Amino acid sequence: MTSYVENETEMTFPFDCREILESVMEEVLASENCPYEAQVNLLITDNDGIQEYNRQFRDKDMPTDVLSFPMIPFRTEADFSVAEEAEADYFDPDSGELILGDIIISAERVFQQAESFGHSPKREFAFLTAHSLLHLCGYDHMVPEEAAVMEKKQEAVLEKLGITRDI
Repeated sequence: MTSYVENETEMTFPFDCREILESVMEEVLASENCPYEAQVNLLITDNDGIQEYNRQFRDKDMPTDVLSFPMIPFRTEADFSVAEEAEADYFDPDSGELILGDIIISAERVFQQAESFGHSPKREFAFLTAHSLLHLCGYDHMVPEEAAVMEKKQEAVLEKLGITRDI
Protein backbone atom coordinates (compact mmCIF):
# COMPACT_ATOMS: atom_id res chain seq x y z
CA MET A 1 0.00 0.00 0.00
CA THR A 2 1.27 3.43 -0.90
CA SER A 3 -0.08 6.80 0.11
CA TYR A 4 1.10 10.21 -0.84
CA VAL A 5 0.12 13.06 1.48
CA GLU A 6 0.71 16.73 0.81
CA ASN A 7 -0.38 19.46 3.21
CA GLU A 8 -0.41 22.78 1.37
CA THR A 9 -1.62 24.67 4.46
CA GLU A 10 0.13 25.98 7.53
CA MET A 11 -2.29 23.99 9.70
CA THR A 12 -0.97 21.07 11.70
CA PHE A 13 -2.85 18.13 13.12
CA PRO A 14 -2.45 16.48 16.54
CA PHE A 15 -2.00 13.12 14.75
CA ASP A 16 -0.10 11.70 11.80
CA CYS A 17 -2.29 12.20 8.71
CA ARG A 18 -0.50 9.50 6.71
CA GLU A 19 -0.90 7.00 9.54
CA ILE A 20 -4.65 7.66 9.74
CA LEU A 21 -5.02 7.53 5.95
CA GLU A 22 -3.17 4.22 5.73
CA SER A 23 -5.00 2.55 8.62
CA VAL A 24 -8.40 3.63 7.25
CA MET A 25 -7.36 2.66 3.73
CA GLU A 26 -6.24 -0.78 4.87
CA GLU A 27 -9.52 -1.36 6.68
CA VAL A 28 -11.74 -0.06 3.85
CA LEU A 29 -9.93 -2.19 1.26
CA ALA A 30 -10.10 -5.26 3.49
CA SER A 31 -13.82 -4.74 4.12
CA GLU A 32 -14.38 -4.34 0.37
CA ASN A 33 -12.33 -7.46 -0.43
CA CYS A 34 -9.90 -5.58 -2.64
CA PRO A 35 -7.51 -8.23 -3.99
CA TYR A 36 -4.73 -5.74 -4.74
CA GLU A 37 -2.23 -3.53 -3.05
CA ALA A 38 -3.37 0.01 -3.76
CA GLN A 39 -2.27 3.60 -3.74
CA VAL A 40 -4.02 6.87 -2.95
CA ASN A 41 -3.03 10.51 -3.13
CA LEU A 42 -4.24 12.91 -0.44
CA LEU A 43 -4.03 16.69 -0.66
CA ILE A 44 -4.81 18.70 2.46
CA THR A 45 -5.83 22.25 1.63
CA ASP A 46 -7.85 25.08 3.17
CA ASN A 47 -11.41 26.25 2.50
CA ASP A 48 -10.31 28.58 -0.32
CA GLY A 49 -8.32 25.80 -1.95
CA ILE A 50 -11.07 23.21 -1.80
CA GLN A 51 -13.58 25.78 -3.03
CA GLU A 52 -11.41 26.35 -6.09
CA TYR A 53 -11.13 22.58 -6.74
CA ASN A 54 -14.89 22.21 -6.22
CA ARG A 55 -15.57 25.06 -8.66
CA GLN A 56 -13.08 23.79 -11.22
CA PHE A 57 -14.04 20.11 -11.20
CA ARG A 58 -17.67 20.08 -10.05
CA ASP A 59 -18.98 23.53 -11.06
CA LYS A 60 -19.87 24.21 -7.43
CA ASP A 61 -18.41 27.50 -6.25
CA MET A 62 -18.39 26.76 -2.52
CA PRO A 63 -16.09 25.10 -0.03
CA THR A 64 -16.74 21.53 1.04
CA ASP A 65 -15.09 19.16 3.48
CA VAL A 66 -13.78 16.47 1.12
CA LEU A 67 -13.55 15.77 -2.58
CA SER A 68 -12.94 12.37 -4.14
CA PHE A 69 -11.58 11.69 -7.59
CA PRO A 70 -11.87 7.98 -8.36
CA MET A 71 -9.54 6.55 -10.97
CA ILE A 72 -11.62 3.45 -11.66
CA PRO A 73 -15.04 3.66 -13.38
CA PHE A 74 -16.78 1.05 -11.23
CA ARG A 75 -19.96 -0.40 -12.69
CA THR A 76 -20.78 -1.96 -9.33
CA GLU A 77 -19.45 -0.85 -5.96
CA ALA A 78 -16.13 -2.49 -5.10
CA ASP A 79 -16.15 -4.75 -8.17
CA PHE A 80 -12.44 -4.52 -8.83
CA SER A 81 -12.66 -6.74 -11.91
CA VAL A 82 -13.19 -3.62 -14.04
CA ALA A 83 -9.57 -2.69 -13.30
CA GLU A 84 -8.39 -6.04 -14.64
CA GLU A 85 -10.04 -5.32 -17.98
CA ALA A 86 -7.76 -2.31 -18.57
CA GLU A 87 -4.73 -3.08 -16.44
CA ALA A 88 -2.51 -0.45 -18.07
CA ASP A 89 -5.01 2.27 -17.12
CA TYR A 90 -5.46 1.40 -13.45
CA PHE A 91 -2.23 -0.10 -12.16
CA ASP A 92 1.04 1.69 -11.43
CA PRO A 93 3.59 0.14 -13.82
CA ASP A 94 6.42 0.54 -11.29
CA SER A 95 4.77 -0.82 -8.15
CA GLY A 96 1.97 -2.92 -9.65
CA GLU A 97 -0.45 -1.27 -7.22
CA LEU A 98 -4.03 -0.40 -8.09
CA ILE A 99 -4.35 3.39 -8.38
CA LEU A 100 -7.59 4.18 -6.54
CA GLY A 101 -7.56 7.94 -7.02
CA ASP A 102 -7.17 11.26 -5.25
CA ILE A 103 -8.64 12.77 -2.10
CA ILE A 104 -8.72 16.45 -1.17
CA ILE A 105 -9.60 17.42 2.41
CA SER A 106 -10.11 20.90 3.84
CA ALA A 107 -8.09 21.16 7.05
CA GLU A 108 -10.27 24.04 8.17
CA ARG A 109 -13.40 21.94 7.79
CA VAL A 110 -11.82 19.06 9.73
CA PHE A 111 -11.41 21.32 12.76
CA GLN A 112 -14.73 23.16 12.29
CA GLN A 113 -16.77 19.97 11.91
CA ALA A 114 -15.00 18.21 14.77
CA GLU A 115 -15.96 21.06 17.06
CA SER A 116 -19.48 21.24 15.66
CA PHE A 117 -20.07 17.49 16.06
CA GLY A 118 -18.37 17.32 19.47
CA HIS A 119 -15.60 14.89 18.61
CA SER A 120 -11.89 15.08 17.90
CA PRO A 121 -10.19 16.30 14.74
CA LYS A 122 -8.70 12.80 14.47
CA ARG A 123 -12.17 11.26 14.33
CA GLU A 124 -13.35 13.82 11.76
CA PHE A 125 -10.26 13.32 9.58
CA ALA A 126 -10.67 9.53 9.75
CA PHE A 127 -14.38 9.84 8.93
CA LEU A 128 -13.73 12.03 5.87
CA THR A 129 -10.97 9.67 4.77
CA ALA A 130 -13.25 6.62 5.08
CA HIS A 131 -16.01 8.47 3.26
CA SER A 132 -13.71 9.41 0.41
CA LEU A 133 -12.12 5.96 0.15
CA LEU A 134 -15.58 4.47 -0.25
CA HIS A 135 -16.17 6.90 -3.11
CA LEU A 136 -12.88 5.72 -4.61
CA CYS A 137 -14.29 2.17 -4.41
CA GLY A 138 -17.39 3.15 -6.38
CA TYR A 139 -19.88 4.05 -3.64
CA ASP A 140 -22.08 7.12 -3.78
CA HIS A 141 -24.81 8.74 -1.68
CA MET A 142 -27.07 10.43 -4.18
CA VAL A 143 -30.18 8.63 -2.90
CA PRO A 144 -31.08 7.77 0.70
CA GLU A 145 -30.50 4.03 0.22
CA GLU A 146 -26.95 4.63 -1.06
CA ALA A 147 -26.27 7.10 1.75
CA ALA A 148 -27.38 4.56 4.35
CA VAL A 149 -25.01 1.94 2.92
CA MET A 150 -22.07 4.37 2.97
CA GLU A 151 -22.84 5.56 6.49
CA LYS A 152 -22.98 2.00 7.80
CA LYS A 153 -19.68 1.11 6.11
CA GLN A 154 -17.95 4.28 7.36
CA GLU A 155 -19.03 3.67 10.94
CA ALA A 156 -17.97 0.00 10.77
CA VAL A 157 -14.49 0.94 9.59
CA LEU A 158 -14.03 3.58 12.28
CA GLU A 159 -15.40 1.30 14.98
CA LYS A 160 -13.05 -1.49 13.96
CA LEU A 161 -10.13 0.94 14.18
CA GLY A 162 -11.31 2.21 17.57
CA ILE A 163 -11.78 5.75 16.25
CA THR A 164 -15.06 6.61 17.91
CA ARG A 165 -16.85 9.87 18.59
CA ASP A 166 -15.32 9.77 22.08
CA ILE A 167 -11.82 10.19 20.65
